[in-house]
Amino acid sequence: MRYPLLLAAAAILPAACTAPMTGMADGAAPAAGPAAADSTAEAADPNLYLEDIHGERALAKVNQWNARSLAALEAMPGFKQYEARALDLLQDDRQIANPDQIIGNRVLNLWQDKANPRGLWRVASLESFTAGKPQWRTLIDVDALGKQEGKSWVWKGADCLAPDYTRCMVALSNGGGDAVLEREFDLTTGRFVDGGFTVPTAKTRLSWAGPDALYVASDFGPDSLTDSGYPRTVKLWKRGAPLSAATEIATVPKDYVSAGVGVFEDGGARYPILNKAVDFYHSDVSHIAPDGRLIPSPLPQDAEINAMLDGRLFATLQSDWNGIPAGAIVAYSVPEVLAGRDPQVERVFMPSRSQAVEQVASGQSVLWVKLLDDVSGKLIALTRGADGAWSQQAMALPANSTVTLDATASDSNLAFVTVEGFLSPPTLDAVRPGTQPVKVDALPARFDAATMDVVQRFATSKDGTKIPYFLVRKKGASGPVPALIHAYGGFNLAQTPTYLTGQPYRSGPAGLFWVEEGNAFVLANIRGGGEYGPRWHKATMREKHQNAFDDLAAVAEDLIRTGVSTKGDIAVSGRSNGGLLTSTAIVQRPDLYGGAVIGSPLIDMKRYSHLLAGASWIGEYGDPDKPEDWAFIGQYSPYQNMKAGVDYPVPFLYTSTEDDRVHPAHARKFAARLENFGDDFYYYEDPEGGHAAGADRIADAQRAALVTVYLNSVLKGK
Repeated sequence: MRYPLLLAAAAILPAACTAPMTGMADGAAPAAGPAAADSTAEAADPNLYLEDIHGERALAKVNQWNARSLAALEAMPGFKQYEARALDLLQDDRQIANPDQIIGNRVLNLWQDKANPRGLWRVASLESFTAGKPQWRTLIDVDALGKQEGKSWVWKGADCLAPDYTRCMVALSNGGGDAVLEREFDLTTGRFVDGGFTVPTAKTRLSWAGPDALYVASDFGPDSLTDSGYPRTVKLWKRGAPLSAATEIATVPKDYVSAGVGVFEDGGARYPILNKAVDFYHSDVSHIAPDGRLIPSPLPQDAEINAMLDGRLFATLQSDWNGIPAGAIVAYSVPEVLAGRDPQVERVFMPSRSQAVEQVASGQSVLWVKLLDDVSGKLIALTRGADGAWSQQAMALPANSTVTLDATASDSNLAFVTVEGFLSPPTLDAVRPGTQPVKVDALPARFDAATMDVVQRFATSKDGTKIPYFLVRKKGASGPVPALIHAYGGFNLAQTPTYLTGQPYRSGPAGLFWVEEGNAFVLANIRGGGEYGPRWHKATMREKHQNAFDDLAAVAEDLIRTGVSTKGDIAVSGRSNGGLLTSTAIVQRPDLYGGAVIGSPLIDMKRYSHLLAGASWIGEYGDPDKPEDWAFIGQYSPYQNMKAGVDYPVPFLYTSTEDDRVHPAHARKFAARLENFGDDFYYYEDPEGGHAAGADRIADAQRAALVTVYLNSVLKGK
């Protein structure tokens, strides 16, 4: 039960000139608001007013930047063409309907296209879906519902009650933020339940406790949230009673990250687990016995709980424990724990040094494990013999691909996986142990991959560590060309190759446009991610975070050494934690980079833990309020290390006013400081979209075009 920053990233592309924004100091008095309360801090930071998210003065400045940046960027050569093509690719009717969830003998899917930008939530029989001819029934038209209710609804998922799956709790966000309204929905009637469970808008975590009860962690009023802005109290709410009368299960201290209960369904039994998140990587986990007693899990605090099968709880270790190495999958019997016995912890799977466990899910009698092996995806099926030994079988999927485990069935050993690569369009396969994968659907080629080439290379970082990266460019390319490096480097989240039409978090098809026009696109697997398991992640935690910046620079320098590009003709791209990476990159090495796409970023690392969900990431970065931690955070924090008179590359910053995870003030204050220095920059703050910085694919297409023309304008090779 973790709440990551979200993957990072932005992407890519070609074209022209036009002047960016230049410094224009704002001398108005600070507006009243939460950020203006500390006069000492305000005197030290004249841009503190920008932390007032919807403050009049802050939004006036944002609107000024937006207008000037959009006017400049949208006037650049090719913008309209890039935007139109990006929208066509992202909203093409010929898409794969990836299964969001298998519920008994049915499949759920959210479908988005030109006619339905916010999506249709729909259901089909598992039989018709597996045959590649699904017969869909629409459950919720999100666009129509938003229009009917006067809300800008964005789909955030549904939790459906096993084993009948007739009732679901549906989560909708007004504008795309993390805070959601939860409402009970009847799949049989296709309607919200009159008088059913409804939880007001908040960063709620809930799960079914039975047909007539929910475990709910939400905003229950004053003092009910942690310093990170997440629920600190979880309650058992029974049908017919008001939420205010729900029974408290547990409350955590305010300096914890959150509290919540997850429920595993296993062979008709329900196993609720209380998770009290101490920080982002450590939790006090307890099983909730039928009589309500809380029984602690025998696992260490940093174990990541994955799945249940045959009464066993499976988890991935993040640290060496009892002679078992970090990265291994272990299991124990929950019934034994509930009976008061000390369970034997089994070793289920031990990855090699080149491998990392990314996903674990259960079927009827098989444990599915999606791995990375030197950043190449693999899927294995694990089964337990009568003697207690675990055996494994690798699924026959294409090598050198990204594999995503989309959904697994609970009453059979069927699973659906998506397989893709930079040049290979996604394919949806049905897999079962002991049989060959069966193609359910495949996306047709969207571009001429025969003209392009992909290679994996390794750069050497400052401390000698080999850093893998993927290089995509035209076949037979010779001589230096402009290059774009995309990276993330944090929170144990790996970056793997996806089809170049792109994921929205990488600015969609921008990477495709970039390569088509003769440039180089690089995906860097720097430390901090999960490419090689816990050791790769921990290499950048807290006082080691400089390793991420050094790794990125090593990749850039390797491109120069090998003649792919030249100094100053390389841009970097990243979002969220990746925005911290890219903003730091141009502050530390303005000589090396020619541009930076900085999306939904963390930047002011002195203030981050006081802004929205920032306190939840102290486990990753350290606590800036502690002098001993600020001693290393302050060495790299971009906002504090910017200096006047430095020739910084012109950046493109983007964020969302309604990002209720990473505060938009990070991007705002970076822009304001550049403005105060008289430096050039581009800035766009979407009024909607939350941490994704876009509420739908229309916004994603616009951003892809903005990124493309921006890169064309700043890299000297163009």
